[in-house]
Amino acid sequence: MINWHKAASNANYTNYFGTLDSSAVYIGTAAEEIWSKKQFSNFSKPYFDRGKAWDFKTLERNVYLNEIGDFAWFDELLNTWMGTCRGSGVLEKKNNTWKIKQYVLSVAIPNDDIKAVITAKKKNDSIFLNKYK
Repeated sequence: MINWHKAASNANYTNYFGTLDSSAVYIGTAAEEIWSKKQFSNFSKPYFDRGKAWDFKTLERNVYLNEIGDFAWFDELLNTWMGTCRGSGVLEKKNNTWKIKQYVLSVAIPNDDIKAVITAKKKNDSIFLNKYK
């Protein structure tokens, strides 16, 4: 994971997307952001092409392994351009190489600030949720 975040901060498209499994899913901070590897790659490519993607600094990380050591899940606390975020995901070891199967990025919101956030996103939520009615 450290090298994955470093690849983004160095705008190394090949290393960043090479870490994702072919069937990987990336779930971003907005409700509509649930992307296949190809979709996320297409969205991200212009940032990498400009030589500046994003720079997530890991503050702490917890990694858990299954009994045979070929499947892992993790959570991490990140310092990002959005402030404090949480990342979590699932990895699978294939041919002695770990591949990210799923990554979820979320913005950490202090409980005391949640009412203001709810108010700020109310309009966009109502528009987004219309497609589920």
